[in-house]
Amino acid sequence: MKTVAEQIADWLASQGIEQVFTVTGGGSMFLNQALGAHPGLRCTFMHHEQACAMAAEGYARIAGKPAVVMLTTGPGSINAFNGVYGAFTDSIPMLVISGQVKRETCLSFHDLPNLRQLGDQEGPTVAMAVPICKSATLIRDAAHVQTALPQAYALAISGRPGPVWLDIPLDVQSSKEALTIPTAAIADRQQLANVEEACLEIILRLQKAHRPLILGGTGVRLAGATTLLRQLVDDTGIPLATAWTHDLIASDHPLFAGRPGTIGTRSGNFCLQNADVVLVIGSRLNIRQTSYNWDSFGKNAWIVQVDVDAAELAKPGVQADLKVQVDAEVFIRTLRTLLAQHRLPSFSAWGAWCRDIGERYHARSEHQQIPGAPLNPYVVVDRIFRQMRDDDVAACGNASACILPFQMAHLTANQRLFSNSGSASMGYDLPSAIGASFAGHEDNKRRVICFAGDGSLQMNIQELQTLKTTGRNVVIVVLNNAGYLSIWQTHENFFGRVIGATPVSGVDFPDFEAVAKAYGIKAATIRTEADLLLLDALLQEDGPVLLNVVVDPRQEFAPRIKSRVDENGKFITPELDDMHPFLSPVELRAVADSALAIRANA
Repeated sequence: MKTVAEQIADWLASQGIEQVFTVTGGGSMFLNQALGAHPGLRCTFMHHEQACAMAAEGYARIAGKPAVVMLTTGPGSINAFNGVYGAFTDSIPMLVISGQVKRETCLSFHDLPNLRQLGDQEGPTVAMAVPICKSATLIRDAAHVQTALPQAYALAISGRPGPVWLDIPLDVQSSKEALTIPTAAIADRQQLANVEEACLEIILRLQKAHRPLILGGTGVRLAGATTLLRQLVDDTGIPLATAWTHDLIASDHPLFAGRPGTIGTRSGNFCLQNADVVLVIGSRLNIRQTSYNWDSFGKNAWIVQVDVDAAELAKPGVQADLKVQVDAEVFIRTLRTLLAQHRLPSFSAWGAWCRDIGERYHARSEHQQIPGAPLNPYVVVDRIFRQMRDDDVAACGNASACILPFQMAHLTANQRLFSNSGSASMGYDLPSAIGASFAGHEDNKRRVICFAGDGSLQMNIQELQTLKTTGRNVVIVVLNNAGYLSIWQTHENFFGRVIGATPVSGVDFPDFEAVAKAYGIKAATIRTEADLLLLDALLQEDGPVLLNVVVDPRQEFAPRIKSRVDENGKFITPELDDMHPFLSPVELRAVADSALAIRANA
């Protein structure tokens, strides 16, 4: 007779789950044995539980289905919370299965309200997991698995996806009670009654519009609607801007309208702020997207927001003129069906304006490599993207490691680019890249380019050993600016001094080339213009390899939204199209006037 843990492993494989990320432990030993030995499951053994969760998130983004995070009790589970929280904020499906102490020493099975701990390494896993998961459940007995497991899995991948957590006591894992675990019942996507009505109202607005814009977000990708969105853009001639999920459209597509946001592109913000209809599909419009000056977001537009989560439509912030709670795939499909019965004007002049703005105000025009000067990270990142393979995946960390790729990346239709926007944790880059490398590519041919900051890489640098052990095709690009650039900029901007963000202020970093080589990974340091030829050569190779790119530590993010504090201590945030380095009021007005002059052709 199989153990409960072995029956769980069988069920997971039967549902099409293939990948497990784990650190083994005593509290999960029966789960470790069952999942680790199952022929239908691949276990990747990492060196920190946080990294396991981040790897599972990166895997799901590329594979389009969840991985399992397998944890032990107490500190093993607690370590994973940061990565799980990132999946929760960014709506990435994940199935977390943790071991728990035996029921006889588990506080949850006793009425001892003032006792802090009973079992060895016991922790209140479920209580801590509840706020950052779609569901978190302590398994009470073997029979409970029969309902809790399929329900949790269905919840993880339906509606607004996200992580779910099952906490399984050791004596339940080892039990040999025969179980019948049904297939997960995945609910059909909702076809709400008001969707057609909303789409008809949108069509009426589009028929009167001159400068419409679609802002596509992560919800499109999660709904499996990327192709549908591209078809909608081609059918209507409406330009598409992207919100964090920038791989929804190729950079050379004639209707690509930039990447708006506080750390987006100047051209994207110009397109957004000068549109007269903005159709937001699958973006929750978080602060990084809208800025704290959200009242001016799409200031000239009638705004529609489409989101599967009613809470996102009800929150403070941008208040759309029309809010539609529905899955992005259902919405786009319904809108396309109705558009086939209605004629829209031609928006070709507006599309041409967006293209022209994109060329005139590309971040590339604001950054050049000065001979003899330290390497400009913007120039380096642009150089890397220009040499990437057609199917490469770019896994980006936070700060420089996502801002620069977002502003400089020239993406093809088959390339992928992702980062975590909600948690935006340091330490995300390397684990997520390792996870992405396992996404449906047994031959290990699809390459992942991992953009990491020197500060961020330190947070999970132990996963270089995982990379060495697994031999995954990952090229790590360390943007080494000798500090925490975003913190340095913030401190300089608001206080005129820097605390705890640079070597001089108390934070220093190792020789990353030497560290990588100590792990047995090929590595090189790129420090000068002459070294860029070595960079080019190494970019023709497969990973694992680490490129330690030493860049100008004084290179600020540009362009960016730059807030300031007035004499009363109040934060003042400019509008999205007024990015630093600031353009003259005359130039800003000229851009706006040229947009206002555009008329659609009936």
